[in-house]
Amino acid sequence: MYTQLALQIRSTRRFAGTLVPMAANPIHVGVDGTTWSNDRGFGRFTRELIRALAKRSSGFRYTLLFDRLPAEGLPEGIGFASASTKRVLGESTTGDGSRSISYLWKLGSAARKARFDVFFFPAVYSYFPILAQMPCVVCYHDTTAERMPELLFPNRFNNWLWKIKTALARIQTTRAMTVSQSSADDLVHYLGLPASKIDLVTEAADPVFKVIDDPSAPLRARARFSIPGTADLLVYIGGFNRHKNVVTLIKAMPEIINRHPRAHLAIVGSTSGKGFWDNVAELRHLVESNDQLKRHCHFTGRIDDAGLVELLNGAAALVFPSLWEGFGLPAVEAMSCGVPVLASNRSSLPEVIANGGLFFEPESAESIAGCVSQFLGDTELRRTLSVNALRRARDFSWERAAELAEDCFRKCHQQASQT
Repeated sequence: MYTQLALQIRSTRRFAGTLVPMAANPIHVGVDGTTWSNDRGFGRFTRELIRALAKRSSGFRYTLLFDRLPAEGLPEGIGFASASTKRVLGESTTGDGSRSISYLWKLGSAARKARFDVFFFPAVYSYFPILAQMPCVVCYHDTTAERMPELLFPNRFNNWLWKIKTALARIQTTRAMTVSQSSADDLVHYLGLPASKIDLVTEAADPVFKVIDDPSAPLRARARFSIPGTADLLVYIGGFNRHKNVVTLIKAMPEIINRHPRAHLAIVGSTSGKGFWDNVAELRHLVESNDQLKRHCHFTGRIDDAGLVELLNGAAALVFPSLWEGFGLPAVEAMSCGVPVLASNRSSLPEVIANGGLFFEPESAESIAGCVSQFLGDTELRRTLSVNALRRARDFSWERAAELAEDCFRKCHQQASQT
């Protein structure tokens, strides 16, 4: 168990067992750590980016500010502190829940007292007001909530809270960070942020996502979920919010199965309901009400990375039907395993996937079925896209993301110093 610190941070960092002195006056970046344990894309973004930053020695030091300290998993060389709130972010924002004023005040107060040189919010989702003139970098992963609020919020009150939070975040944003050019364009259009204030970083797959040599591993993964070893396996990975559009993918499956009887779909993601407003009940009903779908669609629940790598290594393709994405990390994870991606032709997905897959109109079950059927029916196309996918995945790394993030922090600090 980590011991809470009163924001006194080590003056050294550890690299491969060696203590390396830090710069005499490093820029002290406070980081909102409340998304650290989140199993969504922005949780992984926070963890992987901070771990990559911890490995660098380039004139920065970092302190993670938590609502409650996690039991394990923090990288060496990173300071940490806790505001000791009664509830954590995930407990407060399940379904139609929201964070209390007390929660927001405690976190903001802790950040103010620490007097960081720069404060970094890895996701606007977890933003809290600091109520001080502290330079802030806020990462806006996408503007899906602004584009299609009816698909993200269970009621007008939650939408209203989001609008207030985002408005406050915009006021406090010294520099904005985002993860694709598509999202950068949306920040200008929907949030009115000047393009000159927006910096791009990237995302990447964890090194565990790779081609594996053990041919028995994918078969073991399939057996855990009663998926036939001879199946042409399609995989969906992600959440079950309405904008993820899994419902249209399931509606496309009967036509896909009719054309390719060996096609099966593994639907990977937490169905616990402990997260954003979702439509898991509707998805399960669609599958359970059709005997063909019951045999060919498999809800796996959440799978850890090692198990997911095994499943992907035996997959024909990842299917990504989302109506809108800021980046689309599951696509890069799949491509890192040599798996092509069949995806929506919207938002960042064509930008990220490039020639590592094929694209369809996401609101059309016929378009999805046609794209998947074309792919499954063309052996040479499958082979070419697999090679392209692996090559495309190599363009993304967390080391590059950390470098770009520090450029953003440096600009933020310099900008504040000049005012």
